[in-house]
Amino acid sequence: MNLIRYTYPRTSALLSTFGRSPWNGLEIEIDRLYQTALGEFASPASEHRFPVDLYEDNENTYLRAELPGLARGDISIEIVNGYLAINANRKVTDDDGKVTESFSLNRSVAIPDEVQTDKVSAAFEHGILTVTLPKQEEVKPKKVTIEVK
Repeated sequence: MNLIRYTYPRTSALLSTFGRSPWNGLEIEIDRLYQTALGEFASPASEHRFPVDLYEDNENTYLRAELPGLARGDISIEIVNGYLAINANRKVTDDDGKVTESFSLNRSVAIPDEVQTDKVSAAFEHGILTVTLPKQEEVKPKKVTIEVK
């Protein structure tokens, strides 16, 4: 399996709580370098985005996202114009039915052109969402044995 892309959540909010980090200047410079070199792949995380792992094997490309505290019904997944869009909405209500807490998470990831979009599947177990994106037959690596005479 090859790791294609991983987005790690930024710790800037955590650092602002405990004071300035001595590595802050270096972190900003590295972020700028990656933003310049990688474009959208290194876009900064915001409070409404969550980290995802994107990896592949010979048969499929996989997207893995950690969404703790959510239920299956809170998550919706769509493929629109070559992007996989994941949205999660959760509302907490009190005994009277009044909404006491509400939040929304969303993430869009560009998917490879060789994905069979009609065969995409998703599983959500123990707070981990795994989306399986099957590759088209003509893109899968094939092994051909040639007889030597």
